[in-house]
Amino acid sequence: MNWDDVRIFLAVARAGQILGAARRLELNHATVSRRIAALEKSLGAKLFRRLTTGSELTAEGQRFLAVAERIEADMIAARADIAGESDEVAGTVRIGAPDGFGVAFLAPRLGALTERHPALAIQLVPVPRSFSLSRREADIAITVERPTEGRLVAAKLVDYTLGLYASRAYAERNGLPATQGELRRHRLVGYVPDLVISPSLDYGPEILPGWQAHFGVSSSLGQVEAVRAGAGIGILHTFIARAHDDLVPVPAAAPIRRAYWLVYHETVRPLRRVQAVSSFIAAAVEAERARFV
Repeated sequence: MNWDDVRIFLAVARAGQILGAARRLELNHATVSRRIAALEKSLGAKLFRRLTTGSELTAEGQRFLAVAERIEADMIAARADIAGESDEVAGTVRIGAPDGFGVAFLAPRLGALTERHPALAIQLVPVPRSFSLSRREADIAITVERPTEGRLVAAKLVDYTLGLYASRAYAERNGLPATQGELRRHRLVGYVPDLVISPSLDYGPEILPGWQAHFGVSSSLGQVEAVRAGAGIGILHTFIARAHDDLVPVPAAAPIRRAYWLVYHETVRPLRRVQAVSSFIAAAVEAERARFV
């Protein structure tokens, strides 16, 4: 058994299919299949169950996954120590983040980090979805809940608030509700309930019992644009809404509070590039903490 075979095994286990793993590893499909077969032969066990939709770990594969991840962690630590990883911030770091935080806050600031470290490449993926760090869909994830499972390192970044907003034009045409009863008579802009990535983001009923949006948008930035266009009153991130002069707060309900967490897998902890990016994000948030309240 050699490290390359273990690395290929991990890629297939995380991608759930040989073709996806081959693309990520920049190998051809046949090579990946051959190396997996060789690994299974050396271990004397079938690691994957081939399905029409991909490859599924067998019980033996699940047990070997834990072993393979320990080997991976040791290899990462060894490279950081021996190959000089600790002396230079280099390589690629992928950051998965909710679209509001990723686009409105991180995107304008990460350029300063790449300027500071020319050998560092950043991939920012600001989409309203969850990321599997164990499958290496991202190196760092910004989440709205602290993870409770897996070998993950999590640190709270900041509390943030969401509140009711309307466009100035909408307010001039329709007035602003001062109570929940008045709010029910207005058009509401919100999220798509079955597409929320976390139970904590199903916050409509906290603002208005029985909340039901007349216009649902799965992206928080899309909700902002819909409200700015006068589609109705929406629950928006305060730190985003305050940046738009054409939006006004609605007094019908008090703001609600949520939190952002910075999370990465324990196995990448030794990597200086991951630590550099994590520290930069934490420092950027700390410097502008007042924006989020």
